[in-house]
Amino acid sequence: MAKKLTDKLKNLPAEPGVYFFKDADRKIIYIGKASVLKNRVSSYFQQSRHRDQKTRLLVADIADLDWITVGSEVEALFLESEFIKRYRPKYNIDLKDDKNWLYVKISADVFPVVSFVRRPLDDKSHYYGPFTSTDALRRAMRYLRKVFPYVTHANWPARGCLQFHLGLCPGPEEGAITAVDYRRNVRRLELYLGGQPGKLVEQIQKDMERAAKKKDYEMAGSYRDQLRDLQALGRQMIFGDREAFDLSLDQALVGLADRLGLPGEPRRIEAYDISHLGGTDNVASMVVFTDGVSHREDYRRFKMKVGGNDDFAHMREVMERRFGGKNLLDWPKPDLLLIDGGKGQLSAALSVLDAKEIAIPAIGLAKREEEIIRRDADSTDGPVGQSDKAYVKNDGRYETILLPKDSPVLQLLQRVRDEAHRFAVTYQSVLRGKRQTKSQLDEIPGIGPATRKRLIKQFGSVRGVAQASSEELAAIVGPAKAQVITQHLGQTNSSNK
Repeated sequence: MAKKLTDKLKNLPAEPGVYFFKDADRKIIYIGKASVLKNRVSSYFQQSRHRDQKTRLLVADIADLDWITVGSEVEALFLESEFIKRYRPKYNIDLKDDKNWLYVKISADVFPVVSFVRRPLDDKSHYYGPFTSTDALRRAMRYLRKVFPYVTHANWPARGCLQFHLGLCPGPEEGAITAVDYRRNVRRLELYLGGQPGKLVEQIQKDMERAAKKKDYEMAGSYRDQLRDLQALGRQMIFGDREAFDLSLDQALVGLADRLGLPGEPRRIEAYDISHLGGTDNVASMVVFTDGVSHREDYRRFKMKVGGNDDFAHMREVMERRFGGKNLLDWPKPDLLLIDGGKGQLSAALSVLDAKEIAIPAIGLAKREEEIIRRDADSTDGPVGQSDKAYVKNDGRYETILLPKDSPVLQLLQRVRDEAHRFAVTYQSVLRGKRQTKSQLDEIPGIGPATRKRLIKQFGSVRGVAQASSEELAAIVGPAKAQVITQHLGQTNSSNK
């Protein structure tokens, strides 16, 4: 072990924090959390400690380390998640089964609801994660709820819930808190979840001082209690020194690189899909997985300029836009392209790459048989490879690879492909909804953009407007406009319902 690393191990503090292992190029290769940094980090280098192959791979690559101390294990948990998303260390991710992931979701409701979900959606909610230490996350959130009471029920009960009487829910159903005060409380919770406890404490201290100057001693006392409860988090045991990520180089990524003959694990995978409805509202999606993790910040969606029901033309268009102009320079170069579709869709994508002389490995994944398709790789028909039990067919132009359903490689590709499909369908549905809204409400005389916005906000959709009674419409837009809307949508008077 290098003397520099040995000296750093001697100086590790006996405090909670986040540690960073780096390779010889000082690139971060693993990030972890610890209740006692000295004990946790030193354990990696104990010769007597049993290590599996995965851990040996990591330790062999460690050339340097750094750490950050924090006030509590709770802070370490959330700070670790933020740093992993930021740096994407290659040894942190094991996504053989994404059921292990957990996110904290904070909805966009007037009174935001806090919940746990396995997969984020394309809504206006805020998501924090992913966390693989799900037990530690749930324990941490239980502690935080005592400091920042929050709502967990999407449907309000008729009266104050049990959590309200325990002081864990602010009780909006009882009128015990205003929407403004509740959202302020949730924003502070989000500061903590985002790894900014220092900024949070500073805000609360300022509010406490401001309340004291106004002689609002009750409010100042509540802020004081919040600060005291935050300090108490430092004495809570959240995960101890038992926590550990799976330190493997992801089995699926390694297997994918081996199967396709790539120079290394495809750290950035971009997947593309086309969605439309009968040749209308044509869209394409681009989703990005980094080290096997969905990297939502890099997702892109494209509204197709080419009309009609032609997936091949649409795939060519999206490739032209992705690998043309500023996008080619501004967006990171992928290690692998995954096209949702068979030989036709893949051929369309490759035609653009060839014309632009861009050398990026590309494969298709056909849904029916879950066949992996790539350009001819001089393979022969029949079983190929003992490790992944693949069966290969070759027609002279394209190689088709069939993998067992339980193959980690196939499961990874399915997960990426399905995410691209979901993202495309979601966007297509949004465009279709906007078109339908425009085609009906825009034709009503006297109903302008502001009125349409109020109607959709109140009733959720054009269908909801059509099903609303005259009295309900009048309460939003007035009797005269309500009558026009009723007549235009062919709605019967509420008295005849």
